[in-house]
Amino acid sequence: MDEIQVISPVDGSVVAAVAETEPAGVRTTVAAARAAAPAWGDVPVADRAAILDRWAQAVLDAGDEIAAVTSAEMGMPLALARVTQVELVAAVLQNTAAAARDFPWLQKHDGFEVHHVPAGVVAAITPWNFPVYQCATKLAPALAAGCAVVLKPSELAPTGPTRFVELAIAAGVPAAVFGLVHGRGPTVGETLVTADGVDVVSFTGSVAVGSKVGALAGAAIRRVALELGGKSAAVVLDDVDLDEVIPRAVRAAFVNSGQACNAPTRLLYPRASADRVEALAAAAASALRVGDPSDPATDLGPLVSAAQYERVRGFVDRAMAAGARPLGPVAELAPPYCAPVVLADVERDAEVAREEVFGPVLVLLPYDDDADAIAVANDTDYGLSAEIWGADPARIAAIAARLRAGQVKVNGVRTRTRPGAPFGGFGKSGVGRELGEWGLLEFCEVKAVLA
Repeated sequence: MDEIQVISPVDGSVVAAVAETEPAGVRTTVAAARAAAPAWGDVPVADRAAILDRWAQAVLDAGDEIAAVTSAEMGMPLALARVTQVELVAAVLQNTAAAARDFPWLQKHDGFEVHHVPAGVVAAITPWNFPVYQCATKLAPALAAGCAVVLKPSELAPTGPTRFVELAIAAGVPAAVFGLVHGRGPTVGETLVTADGVDVVSFTGSVAVGSKVGALAGAAIRRVALELGGKSAAVVLDDVDLDEVIPRAVRAAFVNSGQACNAPTRLLYPRASADRVEALAAAAASALRVGDPSDPATDLGPLVSAAQYERVRGFVDRAMAAGARPLGPVAELAPPYCAPVVLADVERDAEVAREEVFGPVLVLLPYDDDADAIAVANDTDYGLSAEIWGADPARIAAIAARLRAGQVKVNGVRTRTRPGAPFGGFGKSGVGRELGEWGLLEFCEVKAVLA
């Protein structure tokens, strides 16, 4: 059994280690979940919801511990870890519990009834960038729906998810219902996706890996939910106060050092405002402090690894070689620390304007009118998220109706402030939705009883 060491990007130290689960162990864990699933599905919804509420409180009580291990393992600033990996996680659990209580598990129609029943056993595979939150968005609705779950968190940040599982069991989820395996995707992940007894696969990660997960699940004729990448556009209209909006839009793009699938990394602005937008964007980026994530003054911690740093800098170097103009000098920091980069003079079809960088790189793209802004925003293989900044509600609504994105956020609303809104995307951003009643539906089968 191999041991996987967790290397902190903060200082290169070993901060944790996990034993990689053997294939036989993965299959045994799935079999145990399979055996436990029927009894869990028979537990009244109200009781399952109550467990989620207790779980939420346990997460809040363990908040300092969870935030600290998240920050150490993947470099997230401690304050952000507290907000997104503790407070938001508790909010998702509580919101899911409330949604489960209100969900129409039984619907009566003329001549038939529709029952929403547990889908069975869920294989959940989660990423490193928001390690506990991404567990919550899958595990809370799956368990609330009456499914058993086997979780494989990222080997780069496993400690927070492991603690999250422990807290769930302490809150009342039967241990056999909630399995945990550790390891790398090509070994443990593939074994889990293809194991006999899995009914639904829920995966968050890259498009490349997601397409493989989808193919493996499809070959076994099992349902799959994929939450993949994004290249989200922030559309700034010509009726806003640029001095107020541009700094906010820039900061949103660089949350978690840009390591967020829904980061608005394409900033679309009126062409006539180019000089002002560039000056404001440059100033906002340069004001962000990169450093030790435990320092309250730090805005951006390190990237998750040296390999991720090289990938991000490769995008920047190729963009500059193709004619992109950085706004200000590109600071050279010790890897994996990466200073934010804002690029102007980028062609709309350039690699850096179309591919997900997953780092602190923001592309400025001018547009001519609202129709052109919509065309640019939609000119992507992705469709996870989009943002509109404007003053006229009717105009905003008209633009939002034409954007091909799973979420459209208006005037700075963040996903984390609306934990009941469905999350998921169009195109290569994936299949299915998380959160709220839509998250519950992903883990239900629909049974019609005709009489």
